[in-house]
Amino acid sequence: MHLAYPAVLSALLFCTGLYGVLARRNAILVLMSVELMLNAVNLNLVAFDVWLSKTAAETLHSGQALTLFTIAVAAAEIGIGLAIVLAVYRNRGTSDIDRLRDAAEGPEGTDDGPDSDAAASAQAPEKTEATA
Repeated sequence: MHLAYPAVLSALLFCTGLYGVLARRNAILVLMSVELMLNAVNLNLVAFDVWLSKTAAETLHSGQALTLFTIAVAAAEIGIGLAIVLAVYRNRGTSDIDRLRDAAEGPEGTDDGPDSDAAASAQAPEKTEATA
């Protein structure tokens, strides 16, 4: 088999994953797109390892070793990523990335911290006593 076939398939998978990361707003779909991109890299690693092993009789198969390392990293990434997404979903009620970003930033020029309500209520009685 020619090297071009897995290389083209890998490029298509990577482009599909990149589009998913850039265009999707759901955190779960973004994680799935990252997995697509990692699988495209794995396909490239194995394809080039097989292609290079045909030229040398004794090879170390480093492409396949790197693929196993990438699979382990991807498994850890998806486990931690899903745990974070589930925790955020339980706290905020949504996994939409734009809504989470907007809720984290808050409106400009206002202090949305927990002390802002206490400061406002502490200033209100002082104003009423000064006028009485």
